[in-house]
Amino acid sequence: MPNLQVKDIDKGLYNELKNVARRENRSVTQEVIHILGRYLSNPQIFDQNPTREFLALSGAYEDTRSADEIVSQIRKSRKNSERFKAAHGVFD
Repeated sequence: MPNLQVKDIDKGLYNELKNVARRENRSVTQEVIHILGRYLSNPQIFDQNPTREFLALSGAYEDTRSADEIVSQIRKSRKNSERFKAAHGVFD
């Protein structure tokens, strides 16, 4: 039976692999074989980018205004606050 040796694996990655193997009641070697087998039998399940998936679910922000118009509107909507006035001298 062929052997596969992996060198210079990141310690954190190896520890995570050990944790997963322990949770699944497998040895590290068995877990690696399981992961590789799962990937090779259906690589599309690993192609999903979480960021793209989130954006697809949430939809894109659409606005007909230019960036300058949006910034201008935000600035006009701001109100002055008394919160940081020199009551205690912290923000002077």
